Amino acid sequence: MRIIGTGRAHPAKVVTNAMLEQFLDTSDEWIKERTGMSERRVITSEKLEDLAADAARRAIEDAGIEPTDIDYIICSNVVNEYVTPGLSCIIQGKVGAKCACVDVNAACSGFIYALDMADDRIRSGKAKNILVVAAEEPTRMVDWNDRSTCVLFGDGAGAVVVTGGKGLLCSRLTTVSKTDCLYYERKLEPTPYITKEESSGPMYMNGREVFKTAVLSSSYDIKRLLDKAGLKPGDVKYYLLHQANMRIIEAIAHQLQLDMSYFPHNVDYCGNTSSASVALLLDELHRDGKIQNGDKLVMSAFGAGFTTGACIIEWNK
Repeated sequence: MRIIGTGRAHPAKVVTNAMLEQFLDTSDEWIKERTGMSERRVITSEKLEDLAADAARRAIEDAGIEPTDIDYIICSNVVNEYVTPGLSCIIQGKVGAKCACVDVNAACSGFIYALDMADDRIRSGKAKNILVVAAEEPTRMVDWNDRSTCVLFGDGAGAVVVTGGKGLLCSRLTTVSKTDCLYYERKLEPTPYITKEESSGPMYMNGREVFKTAVLSSSYDIKRLLDKAGLKPGDVKYYLLHQANMRIIEAIAHQLQLDMSYFPHNVDYCGNTSSASVALLLDELHRDGKIQNGDKLVMSAFGAGFTTGACIIEWNK
């Protein structure tokens, strides 16, 4: 499986650290020191489905195909305005595709999981061109009075079109049931028969536990994949890591004994965009001309669950 098109879309609203200082007990210095973030993009009047469709259209155009050439759509998404239908179904109608669709929720690892699913479908001969979209609005999941979480997140959508051919060299997905360090609950509609207590509230995150688990698990995934592919860390052009915060990215770089030139990032001006982060970064690098055919890229992410996903691709657009 190889990637033949990429796209991305951001909300118009830019929220700077200085703007957060106006209603939070925080400062630009405090946020930068702990996260590396200066600003983030936040949905206001837009709908996530429209951002997702915009990213998808750009990926399809970049691939040089028509929407009707898409055989399957996979959308990674944690939360949006709809519980049902799936966001992939809405994207299909907006871009003019005529194919089966499915959503996947593997939290911030979802884009890597979706790529792995697409690879399986292409290898089986069930699809030729697959649209993979990662669209997220985590700013709707946090308490905007809690400086430990709300400063971290931004919204956005990234997309790729994949087809058959040499590209994906190897992948690795893991899940370890560890649900108490990062979660978001919401109540369902009541019935006359419900007697259990249900809770609903903003995202809960144990930052220290997430940091430790993310660094160790992502580093381990990457090392295993490099060994499987017969590569040394320096053979890879770029490591596209989940853009959770700069401290995690720097810690993984330290684990791999590589300098930060191998680790492009957009977390400083996009924030943590959940499963969209790697897709957004990939499109940015591609459109800036920083990736050439033959370059080897590692993509790695982690998320609630606790899930991890990583893959190595050889760019062959």
